[in-house]
Amino acid sequence: INQLILTYNQQAQEGITQLRRVEFGLFGLLLLILLLEGILVFRPAVDKLQTALNELEIALSTSQETAAELAAEQAQSERLLLNILPSPIAERLKCSSETTQPHIADGFGDVTVLFADIVGFTDISARTSPQELVSLLNQIFSRFDRLAEHHGLEKIKTIGDAYMVVGGLPHPSDDHAIAVANMAIDMQEAINQFNLDTGEAFSIRIGMNTGAVVAGVIGIKKFIYDLWGDTVNIASRMESHGVAGGIQVTEATYKRLIDTHFFEPRGVIQVKGRGEMATYWLKGKKQLVPTL
Repeated sequence: INQLILTYNQQAQEGITQLRRVEFGLFGLLLLILLLEGILVFRPAVDKLQTALNELEIALSTSQETAAELAAEQAQSERLLLNILPSPIAERLKCSSETTQPHIADGFGDVTVLFADIVGFTDISARTSPQELVSLLNQIFSRFDRLAEHHGLEKIKTIGDAYMVVGGLPHPSDDHAIAVANMAIDMQEAINQFNLDTGEAFSIRIGMNTGAVVAGVIGIKKFIYDLWGDTVNIASRMESHGVAGGIQVTEATYKRLIDTHFFEPRGVIQVKGRGEMATYWLKGKKQLVPTL
């Protein structure tokens, strides 16, 4: 009997174990069914989310490319702006409000202004095509631009066949008169070399003056950094009342350079709008011997 009971209990236990296996199997099947139903129900939402993520990735990539293009364009615009305006002035213009009319005017109490005019350019224009004329002028002024950069000077503008440069602004300096005088001498040498290279026969007439000016940008279109004041007008008169191949300076400039450069007095001349003025011809640089 005991053996029969033991056998019965074993069979009952095995039956319970099998029932539990079936129960777990049914439970797993139920979970699988629920999972499949959930996937089927949420699949459209999942697809939409994936599509949105793909579109976002494309938009992000496009925006990065656009940002890079805008940065390149901005850098190019800044380079062009710096070719037109001195760096400090360009920065001030960029910081100004779009609704505010730009107006920059700074006073400089001590600068040296140079005007140069190409003598004979009008005669050459009568026998040269406009394209050739502009090409010649570009070659000459490009040499002058390199000289201005070399001497640390600020080119202001060209007017026809005239060239204007200044020393002592926008960054004040103590040796601006020396730098401008040295550039004037180098300009004469540059035009002589240009004639040798091209077979032309150009010469330049140069005038210089030292004093106070107002420098800045006015207006709302086609900005140009320009100078105003009596110092500028007199420098222009020194050029127009000069001679081909000569560098005429005022007494104010002469006094700044007497220890560093050679001069020849021209005497007193009549200057339009100013009356009589004593002027000097700049002839060259002195070879200064350093003191021991």
